[in-house]
Amino acid sequence: MTHLWVRAEQRPNEERVGLTPEGAAALVKAGIRVTVERSSVRAIPIDGYIAAGCEIAAENLWPKAPADAIIFGLKELPEDGTPLTHRHIMFGHAYKGQPAGQVLLKRFKAGGGTLYDLEYLVDTTGRRVAAFGYWAGYAGAAVSLKCWAAQQRGTIAGPVSKYPGKDALLADLARDLGGPARPRAIIIGAKGRVGTGAADLCAAMGVETTLWDMAETASGGPFPKVLQHEIFLNCILARPGCPVFVPASAKTDARKLTVIGDIACDPTSDFSPIKVYDRVTEWGEPALRVADNPPLDVTAIDNLPSMLPVESSEDYAAQLLPSLLTLTDLGAGVWGRAKADFDTHTSGL
Repeated sequence: MTHLWVRAEQRPNEERVGLTPEGAAALVKAGIRVTVERSSVRAIPIDGYIAAGCEIAAENLWPKAPADAIIFGLKELPEDGTPLTHRHIMFGHAYKGQPAGQVLLKRFKAGGGTLYDLEYLVDTTGRRVAAFGYWAGYAGAAVSLKCWAAQQRGTIAGPVSKYPGKDALLADLARDLGGPARPRAIIIGAKGRVGTGAADLCAAMGVETTLWDMAETASGGPFPKVLQHEIFLNCILARPGCPVFVPASAKTDARKLTVIGDIACDPTSDFSPIKVYDRVTEWGEPALRVADNPPLDVTAIDNLPSMLPVESSEDYAAQLLPSLLTLTDLGAGVWGRAKADFDTHTSGL
């Protein structure tokens, strides 16, 4: 029997989950054994999983799960160097040359385990079958506006936190922004999931936006117009051939740009389109100041949807469930393609 083991998230500020109780009930009905770890932080209570017929395990017990269990989580595993023997479904952030990702792949290689990277679960057309993109864009635009609002007060943005829902986020952001003054924003990747979420947040807050997508960036750059907006929201994943939107010279170039929201958030990738910073930012310090006079702050939080953990979990889980229902055949479909990606990226290790 296929056995899916839903682990507790161990990363700070991570309350999301990729399977709701309703989805768990559907898997159990389909003959899949489901174990859910208890969690001290998960936004969705354990009671619903119990009612769905899941087995319940202690928090963080997954290293001792049966050898044939498929471990399902979202964000990073503890970086303790231990070999990984299980099959894991998670966001690995390991296929674009990221240093931490290479360490992760070596752990899989050492333990004989397999990574089914959620970022690389794609259909036959190459489109991802599930993504948190919309809520990443929504929350990322909100944090970027918070950075701009702080600049207007002569400060740098303070800590951000989770919200019970988007209405609470919008109310808090309105208080931050204060009066009617609003920046202008440019969104690159505006037609995708991330860009759509960012545009919706900007519209809700009365922010004028310039919407760019593939057609507007096909020339390959440079793109001086980006510097003529107060806020730039990058919603395009870094891939080979991705043009540079903000060069290193932007720190000293004449510009109106004072906030970069790198919502795609891949600064250590060789293909990053933003060359003025080299590390992610955190909830406690969401803004990284990279230049002064005028200021230039970068915000690049890599688990933005966790600011709205219930809505983002429910949305993502609904998208992913059809693929989870096919776990009984890991050699085919989205799982077969993900395994091929893993094999490609570990072949030289």
